[in-house]
Amino acid sequence: MEATVKLHSYSYGDYRTYLYATLFIAGNIIFPQLAHLMPQGGLVWLPIYFFTFIGAYKYGWRVGLLTALFSPLVNHLLFGMPGAAVLPVILLKSTVLALIAAAVARRAESVSLLALLAVVAGYQIVGTLGEMLMVPVWTDALQDLRLGWPGMLLQVAVGYAVLKSLK
Repeated sequence: MEATVKLHSYSYGDYRTYLYATLFIAGNIIFPQLAHLMPQGGLVWLPIYFFTFIGAYKYGWRVGLLTALFSPLVNHLLFGMPGAAVLPVILLKSTVLALIAAAVARRAESVSLLALLAVVAGYQIVGTLGEMLMVPVWTDALQDLRLGWPGMLLQVAVGYAVLKSLK
């Protein structure tokens, strides 16, 4: 399934970069708060990544990178989540997600389930490898893969629907 959707890549000099990044950062603040109402909601649904994924795929790496960096930092400052101990890992995975999503979107020039699956698989693999270098117990790095698969499926399925609807 492939959908033709106009993809953008705004420069840092374009006000739309900051407008869209602000909207996606807000989404990455609200969605985790809702997910944390459920037991292990953050670990299962991986909500901090969703709007970074959408922003980077639709609006390019600059919007994605701003969203990837500021979402976890603002969440941490406002709510203490993610905790300071995992903040570097979240920042790494968010940044990797933004860069991979923008690169896949640029190459694919459309929205497809396969392309979105490639983004999610790519950032999880690279992010997990990076996390293995950062955490003392490497099995902790596998947590997203072990518990977060519903969130990964949500990113692909709902991400596809959202990206298709953003004409």
